[in-house]
Amino acid sequence: MTTIAFIGTGIMGKPMAENLQKAGYQLHLSERRSPAPTSLTEAGAKTFASHREAIKDAGFVIIMVPDTPQVEEVLFGAEGIASSLDASQTVIDMSSISPIETKRFASQVHETGAAYLDAPVSGGEVGAINATLTIMVGGAETDFEKALPLFGAMGQNINLVGDCGAGQVCKVANQIIVALNIEAVSEALVFASKAGADPARIRTSLLGGFANSKVLEVHGERMVNGTFDPGFRIRLHQKDLNLALTGAQALGVALPNTQSAQDLFSLCAEQGGEDWDHSALVKAIESLSNHNIRGD
Repeated sequence: MTTIAFIGTGIMGKPMAENLQKAGYQLHLSERRSPAPTSLTEAGAKTFASHREAIKDAGFVIIMVPDTPQVEEVLFGAEGIASSLDASQTVIDMSSISPIETKRFASQVHETGAAYLDAPVSGGEVGAINATLTIMVGGAETDFEKALPLFGAMGQNINLVGDCGAGQVCKVANQIIVALNIEAVSEALVFASKAGADPARIRTSLLGGFANSKVLEVHGERMVNGTFDPGFRIRLHQKDLNLALTGAQALGVALPNTQSAQDLFSLCAEQGGEDWDHSALVKAIESLSNHNIRGD
């Protein structure tokens, strides 16, 4: 039985780890930061006091933490795993972090003899639960092929997009598109509601046309119903758009609409909404329009 050390069992990581268990993998979980979820331990996951202990005898190490500094800490911090890696192991970072730093991390991990893949995901909590995630992978093709059965237990649309760092570039591009779609749906529904139309009916009608999208389907419903419990938190999307804007500045690329979406997320954050689902961007449009589409 293949053993996987899984570091980071939060909103996304927990269901991803559960699906790996269902596929027959043995999990090792680190409790250095927080207790392991009971759903995983009751299903047979083994727990360890540190990351280093958790990766011992694990063929794969999956990291699913919030941001670049957390990945760096897991790999190279005072209790980092890099010093304990060997050539039999593959590190798979499924977090969404800086493409530039990812290349550095990969280079340093390769010096230990271990393989490295960056494999950020899209699909949100629903995709993680249903094992339908899109997984964007950067790294060597031989390493990708070795890890492909693991990815298949967690997702459906799985692609090797280039060398190390390319997966993170793809994820940043994904987050630009998602943010701008959320902004577009928000503006459309607020406009429709302010014009006297029922936003729920408008959404249903648009689902059958060229304006249809997963954002309109899933997040449009959240906007209409006012259900903003996080699948994906605004503060995390802000982090991703910051990666986009920082990278664009370095590359000399103009991203005016990405900046607009970031400004609207910031307005939500100022209202105490950092931990709202990112579909709550509609609240920023509502605030600027002095109109609530739900009438509450």
